[in-house]
Amino acid sequence: MIATSDFIPLTPELFLLGATCVLLLADLFISDARRGLTHFLGLLTLVATAALTLRNGVATEAVTAFGGMFIRDGVADVLKVFALLVTGAAFVYAKPYLQDRGLFKGEFYVLCLFAVLGIMLLVSAGNLISVYMGLELLALSSYALVALDRDSKLATEAAMKYFVLGALASGMLLYGMSMIYGATGSLDIATIHAAVGGIGENRGILLLGVVFLVVGIAFKFGAAPFHMWLPDVYQGAPTAVTAFIGSAPKLAAFGMAYRLLEGAVGDVNEWRHMLAWLAVLSLAIGNVVAIAQTNLKRMLAYSTISHVGFLFLGLSAGTPAGYGAAMFYAISYALMSVGAFAAVMLLARKGFEADNISDFRGLNQRHPWYAFIILLLMASLAGFPPLFGFWAKLAVLEAALKADMLWLALVAVVFAVIGAYYYLRIIRTMYFDAPEEGEKQTLSPDPQFRWLLTVNGLAMLALGVFWGPLMQWCLRATGAAD
Repeated sequence: MIATSDFIPLTPELFLLGATCVLLLADLFISDARRGLTHFLGLLTLVATAALTLRNGVATEAVTAFGGMFIRDGVADVLKVFALLVTGAAFVYAKPYLQDRGLFKGEFYVLCLFAVLGIMLLVSAGNLISVYMGLELLALSSYALVALDRDSKLATEAAMKYFVLGALASGMLLYGMSMIYGATGSLDIATIHAAVGGIGENRGILLLGVVFLVVGIAFKFGAAPFHMWLPDVYQGAPTAVTAFIGSAPKLAAFGMAYRLLEGAVGDVNEWRHMLAWLAVLSLAIGNVVAIAQTNLKRMLAYSTISHVGFLFLGLSAGTPAGYGAAMFYAISYALMSVGAFAAVMLLARKGFEADNISDFRGLNQRHPWYAFIILLLMASLAGFPPLFGFWAKLAVLEAALKADMLWLALVAVVFAVIGAYYYLRIIRTMYFDAPEEGEKQTLSPDPQFRWLLTVNGLAMLALGVFWGPLMQWCLRATGAAD
């Protein structure tokens, strides 16, 4: 029997679900001329959900509901807050872009909010069924978002690729879960963890399930060699959509990996070796192929693959400190990524996407302040000290070293140096290339967009100086610091 107390930990999720349904209905009666009200209500929903999540502060002890299907702990609370923060930033960045292209509709906000609900359920999952439910809610909303511009053949093609490959990955993940259920006799993550220690003759079935779990996780992250969908989806989707799906869902992917790998099969060491080799492949393919790209969105897609490789360094350590470092990296990447795609939208206008690196030629000569902001974002993605991204990379490298994976840390350092090239190319284009005569570089006229982008860029510097509290927050959440 369900107790009333089971609903208390789910208060933020229940509010978000109710508010999104109300927004869906209210949007039917809001005219296009007053669509800004939908935008405001979407932001208000995110703020209220964040307030409910932190109403008693970040959880210091795990609280379960519905027989362990839902878990509220420090990891879940931190990931939820940053997912809501990044989504709010994506909403502000998206508004002028969507208005210029006739896409400023309620569907964007409703689908994003349902995707955030999927993220929140996924990072709080305590059962394989709730993992799959949260994942599919996020995935189905993302497929529709990519196809938001129905008149674009590129967006439609990207959405179809995403859907087909996403369905394949979900099937693999589901098959892996079924193998784990067959080996342990339970879908509850805590029960699976307890059963793994004495698995005995069913170990072969368990390992097969773990392999399929890792494949599903790697696909959702966009790790090589399961990255086929990512460059096409990032390039084909409207940039406003790419800013969202390229940032907040990475927090959900970390949450899923943490629940399944640490929570369920933490005592099976084989998955650590699989993640280590996936990290090497992601670092190699992501950084090397990104060098050859001229389309900025596609370049950022391949850079995402390389960043997943760094994140896997922390996960493959298999220690609380490693999980804390990986969580710190996921948060830092989400904040950097949403700002990087906002930089593309800064110069975009009706009929012009500004998604080629050459579109940023001579930006410093015409708009020096925003060239500096973009420099901070790109340098942070590259991992230059003392910016935020540097400390994120340092944290996962330290976790790999403490886990006696010196070889993996050395590989990561080598590819970090290689990866710095394509970020420096953007900086060089802005500062040392002259714009062509007659070439327009008009900025987004939306003051909220420009203020938030400024804050986003300066935050890379501020968090680079004061990164310690956030790191401690992540370490406490994963149990690495008391």
